[in-house]
Amino acid sequence: MAGLPLIMSLAAGWSAVAWILLLLGGLSDALDGWLARRGGGGNSWGARLDPLADKLLICAPLVWLASEQRLPLWALWLLLSRELLISGWRRDAMDGAPASSAGKAKTILQFLSLLLLLWPRSWGSDAAVDGLHQLGWWLFWPSLFMALQSAASYLRPLQSTEGQR
Repeated sequence: MAGLPLIMSLAAGWSAVAWILLLLGGLSDALDGWLARRGGGGNSWGARLDPLADKLLICAPLVWLASEQRLPLWALWLLLSRELLISGWRRDAMDGAPASSAGKAKTILQFLSLLLLLWPRSWGSDAAVDGLHQLGWWLFWPSLFMALQSAASYLRPLQSTEGQR
């Protein structure tokens, strides 16, 4: 649960610490998922809790970036609405509704975008860091599109079953 320490580091101006927390949080999430799949240890609770941990890790820096006006607030609201909608849908799914490949790809792209957007200024020249921040900004938009598209793919089967009632 690196979300709170990450946002506290950002608020304190400790950009290098925040970046390292984000990287470690993402790597530990990937390792945890890999170990669960490899060991056959996945269960419905893990399928429910892992996406929630991902959302905290991703949403905390997004909130900070929006508060710093580095991302538009409307995009943050759209993404947070999507995450709440899918989390509510997962709550009612018997198997925890594990992430689809599109959902996983969206998370990876969001993560990469955030790493670039949060790249510390002290880690390069102004031009290089500005370029990384710009690349992160441009990667954010396809990740938002993928988030909305994956939400539609999660909910599409739900719509077809309701139509059969």
